Amino acid sequence: MLARFDNSKIPPVDSDDAHRAGGISDASFRAVANCTYDWESWHAPDGRLVWVNPAVERVTGYTVEECLAMVDYPLRMTSPEDRGRIAKMFEDAKAGNSCNDMEFQSIHRNGETRWMAVAWQPMYDDAGTHLGFRTSVRDITERRNLRDEIRLHAEHLEQLVQERTARIQHLERHRRQMEKLAALGQLAAGVAHEVNNPLAGIRNAFELIKADLSPDDEHFELLELIDREIERISSIIHQMYQLYRRAPQRPNEFEIERTIAETVYLLDGVARKQQVTLSTKARDDSTQVLLPEGEVKQILYNLIRNAIQASPPGETVAICTEQSDDQVLVTISDRGAGIADDVVPHIFDPFFSTKSGVPKTGMGLGLSVSQSLIEAMGGCIDVASSVGRGSQFTAVFPLKVEPSFGNANE
Repeated sequence: MLARFDNSKIPPVDSDDAHRAGGISDASFRAVANCTYDWESWHAPDGRLVWVNPAVERVTGYTVEECLAMVDYPLRMTSPEDRGRIAKMFEDAKAGNSCNDMEFQSIHRNGETRWMAVAWQPMYDDAGTHLGFRTSVRDITERRNLRDEIRLHAEHLEQLVQERTARIQHLERHRRQMEKLAALGQLAAGVAHEVNNPLAGIRNAFELIKADLSPDDEHFELLELIDREIERISSIIHQMYQLYRRAPQRPNEFEIERTIAETVYLLDGVARKQQVTLSTKARDDSTQVLLPEGEVKQILYNLIRNAIQASPPGETVAICTEQSDDQVLVTISDRGAGIADDVVPHIFDPFFSTKSGVPKTGMGLGLSVSQSLIEAMGGCIDVASSVGRGSQFTAVFPLKVEPSFGNANE
């Protein structure tokens, strides 16, 4: 909406004199200039204000007379941070240069700050005499606000795109991991099946040979070593079968603290051999869960055994249980060498192992199998590790899975 102007300040225009000698009269030009909506001004070649239209009062709150009396025009109505730029603009204008749409902030007499855009051009008469320069100032506050809103929307959109891209990349990595796991699982299951049959024959024959020898025999210790190695091969084959498990076990109700205690008992011999202490801290109340108990025990067995193998002699592996909403968390902490940040993303890959400084005790399938089993239940394994300070693996189990879980692939 156009502002109202004080017509008394505008000299009257004689309609008969509106056109004179084929042109527009000076009075008509003054009427056009005074009625221009934008804040217009005319400056002498030295920069002194010669004329300013009444729009200045609407924009700044200062009257035409007050502006003409100012020695620092227009710095008084310019924000402090932009006064240097406006002063330089005047120097450029006095030098005969021109510019369009230089943005600055103007301060109204009532303290309100608004965004403006100023343009200036030199002026010459018909003889080429330099008459000074004119300025035109337009209020661009709404345009500026709209531009800021668009920028914020663009930044928000970019953030959403980045988040969605990261999610897609994560899903793609997970898909490739599952495809690799499936392919390796099929291969592992086939190899395990082929190896298991001759291994069973070797075990039976070995038991017959071992039964005929006395513990006092000089070679009996070697037989014990062979027995342990056969057991290790059998354990590896079992892991390879689990990597390609076609159907999960049926869930059953049990106390997870009891399963943890049984798993700790099974690994007590391994811990003593490693000179590592197992410390269990359970909740005061027992936690009843509805899960496939055999798979839960296998997951805990793998995590606790890894913690024992990662721990130096004399250290303690801590097993802590807590319940959170509809989940139960079992945290296994060790004081071993820890895992580097660039290695952590790969520890769940099949056949990947961090046990480089010790004799191989498996094929790097334990964590991969454990992750597959717990994710099938709707849980996960969280890892926190610091090089030189040890690792912490937290198995997050749901309190229950639906009974149909056990029939998923039947």
